[in-house]
Amino acid sequence: MNRPIQRVGVVGAGVIGASWTTLFLAAGLEVDVFDPADDAEKSVRDYIERAWPAMETLGRAAQGNPDALRFHTSAGDAVADMAFIQESVPERLPVKRAIYAEIEPRLAPDAIVATSTSGLMLSELQEGWTDPSRLLLAHPFNPPHLIPLVELYANDRTAAGILETAETFYDSLGKVTIRLQREVPGHVANRLQAALWREAIHLAVTGVASVGDIDKAISAGPGIRWAAMGPSTLFSLAAGEGGIRAFCDRFRESFHRWWPDLGTPQITEDVVQKLADGIAEEWQGNSITEIEDKRDALILDILKAVEKHR
Repeated sequence: MNRPIQRVGVVGAGVIGASWTTLFLAAGLEVDVFDPADDAEKSVRDYIERAWPAMETLGRAAQGNPDALRFHTSAGDAVADMAFIQESVPERLPVKRAIYAEIEPRLAPDAIVATSTSGLMLSELQEGWTDPSRLLLAHPFNPPHLIPLVELYANDRTAAGILETAETFYDSLGKVTIRLQREVPGHVANRLQAALWREAIHLAVTGVASVGDIDKAISAGPGIRWAAMGPSTLFSLAAGEGGIRAFCDRFRESFHRWWPDLGTPQITEDVVQKLADGIAEEWQGNSITEIEDKRDALILDILKAVEKHR
């Protein structure tokens, strides 16, 4: 791609799409948005208004204009002549494939379409295209305007240079990108958190600890360390000069004892009720908006600290 990315098309403007829109606007880009919901424009503008102070605090909105966006009544109009499109429609294959069929005839020859899919695989999504060479996987972590991670994947049906161009674009927005070497359902980060959540559910339903205390065990324990470095690096540091080899020698038998004892619960109605009761107790009557604001304030403080050492 030779032309610079100055406008971005956003197709699907729920929570993820609205958050992407905030990030793009803060970076000084203009954004064209499509979402079929009747209240989409109001919802997105309200989201941007709430999120914009955080972008200013992080110093990411100096060139941005929160009003540099247009809303369209068709997905095709939102992507026409765009160099880059971020697709974040609901996580259902028929819905995504229908959108692809609608936008593909309107795409510029050099357009890149990045899908935010959190669990579907690129090969599945490519089946919705006549020519899937412009599509790649670009999964963010919620909320994208704050959390840096973007997981990228392209395969042999993806045009040459698409992955590298997307990587450069996201890097320019302050994102941290990783590349998948092969596709798996859920990619990398979601599989990791799914494994952790499965054990959290197991501990709750078997009465080891309450839902709230299990959450605290992460947020006040390893979660703080994980904001700094990943588990393999941290375990390497835990063994001093001996590094990961020494750690494995020291704790091999402990992990071999723990792993077979980990649970394999299913998300039954009883489990859902257990979780819902635990969350209600933990939130103590606060609304979801209040909890979201608290989450974002904490993330903002963590990001400010982490970015000093990036």
